[in-house]
Amino acid sequence: MENSQAPVGRRTASTCGWRGVFLPQLNRQSLSVYGSEIAVEKECIRQLQSGVWVIHPFSPIRSYYIMCMVSITFLNLIGIPMEIAFLDGYSGVGWEGFNVFSDTLFLMDVALNFRMGIISEDSEVAILDIKKISVIYLKSWFIPDVIAAFPIGYILLIAELQSHSDTSTSGSKASRMVRILMFVRIISLVRLLRVSRLVRFFNEVEKVSNANLEYVQLFFRILSLFMMMFLLCHWNGCIQYFVPMLEEFPSDCWVRREKLMNATVGEKYSFGVFRALSHMIQISYGSTESPTNEVELWVVMTSMLSGALMYTVLVANAAAIITNVDQAAKAYKNKMNHLDDYMTFLKLPNDLRLRINKYYGARYGGRWFDEKNFLISVSSALREEILTVMCSSLLNNVPMFQNRDVNFLNTVLLQFQHEVFQEDDVIFHQNAPGDRMFFIEHGQVLVETDSFPQELADGDYFGETCLMTKGKRLATVRALTTCQLFSLSSDRFQRVLQSFPDIRRDMEKFAQQDKEDVIHL
Repeated sequence: MENSQAPVGRRTASTCGWRGVFLPQLNRQSLSVYGSEIAVEKECIRQLQSGVWVIHPFSPIRSYYIMCMVSITFLNLIGIPMEIAFLDGYSGVGWEGFNVFSDTLFLMDVALNFRMGIISEDSEVAILDIKKISVIYLKSWFIPDVIAAFPIGYILLIAELQSHSDTSTSGSKASRMVRILMFVRIISLVRLLRVSRLVRFFNEVEKVSNANLEYVQLFFRILSLFMMMFLLCHWNGCIQYFVPMLEEFPSDCWVRREKLMNATVGEKYSFGVFRALSHMIQISYGSTESPTNEVELWVVMTSMLSGALMYTVLVANAAAIITNVDQAAKAYKNKMNHLDDYMTFLKLPNDLRLRINKYYGARYGGRWFDEKNFLISVSSALREEILTVMCSSLLNNVPMFQNRDVNFLNTVLLQFQHEVFQEDDVIFHQNAPGDRMFFIEHGQVLVETDSFPQELADGDYFGETCLMTKGKRLATVRALTTCQLFSLSSDRFQRVLQSFPDIRRDMEKFAQQDKEDVIHL
């Protein structure tokens, strides 16, 4: 009697109800780590059998959670310095609510990290044991995360509510309360440690993202680089205004010189960022006067050093991106440079050089790859599958190959050779020995016989009778456009037929019967 239940190995995340959002999903990244769909299913089973609630690194909820935390963290890193430097304690109910929400979310994040599976570089499987996860987290990022998640938003909200409720307080108490609030706001700068979470979130996005293509990873790398540069400029601009504010705006500070005491927040922020950028790019534009006191002097020097650091990081990352991106195009360019040197050494005429360059452009499409070595390096099964995808439709168009044994057809496909002919190239001349059959993948050719010309296009073939009986070509075949062809040598085909004697006899009968009906090229 057959079992109606699916085998245990077939239980995937989609068949586990609400628990499926915590199990690894089937995507490019999980397949690259575990190797196959069955291995991913086994990982789901391993997590289910553990009986413990853990969020797998490749689960759907983990991916959405990371993207959400990236957005919230970036907004925090922008808003916190602006609130402290420019809003003077009047940030409004909306921003206070966002602060409380962010602090709550980061406290939850600290707790969730004890239930978050870890991708181990030393192991082929994710770490799902709660004790191991806890030990790793406590030894690594627990203390910085706790400091960054300290609920200062709650403290600020309670203190401000208390200060607003006590309307009858004396002037000294009110002044003391303002100072306490300012001190708490300065302490709230520890929340900028959340920048470490932003960096780690970006690293995790590349690990768990389904979009793991080279250009997508390059996009995330460039995006993270520009976000860090923006944050550096933003923080520097806020510091430019924050330091004079702590000194209660001395008479010789730049804020008073620019007459910004009663300006709007937008004007203050714009001048602060403009002053910071003037220091960072070291052109001194907008900073016509030297620092007037020691504190301002140190702010300017720190700003200039941060600019030098930004240049260093930008140049290093740009060099790494340029070096690593599109290796195939670079290899093609190097190959063409060597080819140009070789043609110059041979003193080839310019028209021939142009045809050679066009040939390489049509053959490789601007990217160099060693197709022969690649096909040799993969397994025979993969090689057959690749050639089947590329050429099976071409082979099935030929009557002599229709309804043949699959093993025979796969063996024939392994003998195919890829060739490219440019416009006006003569593929072969009339009366030349016939040793190959051609299949047209893309392009048009003109068959010039003694009786009439004939045009052939994508999916057509010519020269088929030379596979069984060698002779001279009865026509000239010329490429009308750039042609991508596959050729089958008669010698290779005869060696294949030696392993299939029954098919060989059928082929001989077929060639004999259709000898008068098929044009022998």
